[in-house]
Amino acid sequence: MVAEAFPEGEAAKRVQFRPMAVSAAQLAAPRHWPLWVGVGVAWLACRLPVSWQASVGRALGRLAWHAGGRRRRIAEANIDLCFPELSERERAGLVRRTFHASGIGLMETVQAWLGPVDAVADRLECHGLEVLLEAQAEGRGVLLAGAHFLTLDLTGALLASRVPFDVVYRGHRNPVIEWLMVRGRKRHYPAVIERHDLRRAARRLREGHVVWYAADQDYGRRHSVFAPLFGEPAATVVATARLARMGGSPVVFYSHFRDEETRTWSVRFQRVEDFPSGDDETDAARLNRILESEIRRHPEQYLWLHRRFKTRPDGVESPYGAWGRRRKRRRHRRSSR
Repeated sequence: MVAEAFPEGEAAKRVQFRPMAVSAAQLAAPRHWPLWVGVGVAWLACRLPVSWQASVGRALGRLAWHAGGRRRRIAEANIDLCFPELSERERAGLVRRTFHASGIGLMETVQAWLGPVDAVADRLECHGLEVLLEAQAEGRGVLLAGAHFLTLDLTGALLASRVPFDVVYRGHRNPVIEWLMVRGRKRHYPAVIERHDLRRAARRLREGHVVWYAADQDYGRRHSVFAPLFGEPAATVVATARLARMGGSPVVFYSHFRDEETRTWSVRFQRVEDFPSGDDETDAARLNRILESEIRRHPEQYLWLHRRFKTRPDGVESPYGAWGRRRKRRRHRRSSR
């Protein structure tokens, strides 16, 4: 099983971890100057009062919704697929609220990466923190199974000041964003691990650390099994179960949300007992049931703007239309080379 999770030989070469070396010359390239201007504006914006930041974020989300484009089509496809019980008007309203919440989430991310977070440290409410602490006390590390709720970076930064934990992240192709993301997260977490370096994540677990890993991403067929999510087959990574098995680490599911009325944030922990089971599909389905239950608490605060269902079983149409099918064909051609 270890060999399957972390392959050797030729397979290892295909997934070998190559950290992105961002040089000063890359960061200073003229094509990135407009982005650096945006970073400067963001640095100033995240020093506004919390209520003002929320207003700015909501306005950005409203602007993005009116602009439409690819992300709006993706969100509409995801919500149509996952909430067929809602009326067309209700689904359209959920899409709109998702964009508003995403704009606020962008401001929260900026604050976590660039701004002070101490000012809002007392606005975090923890539900079930004893579950995490008890699992940690077992001394086998803890795999913190997370998901892409929109409050990810700010609640993570606030929680890490109470219970230190490592994070596994997906690298970004843009060197400026990659540099900002890693630098911003290193302010709060003991280790920031690129997702291809799962050996390091497994080693940190064996050393007794708490490691956050996203259990809700679609990384394609090779790294996933299909498991139901909102009644739809979703490509679900198997690495969550395999990381836990490597060190015999307990698994705690971690979710987090904001309350816009009180301007507070909450995090919630629940132990996933008898996990992993030894069957990848059973384990993936179990995590997806928990994820779905948590999403339904505040459905507008999940990252519907990404193509969660981009990998489909044979014969099942992409919910993203012709554009999604073109992307799928390009990936297939690359993988067959």
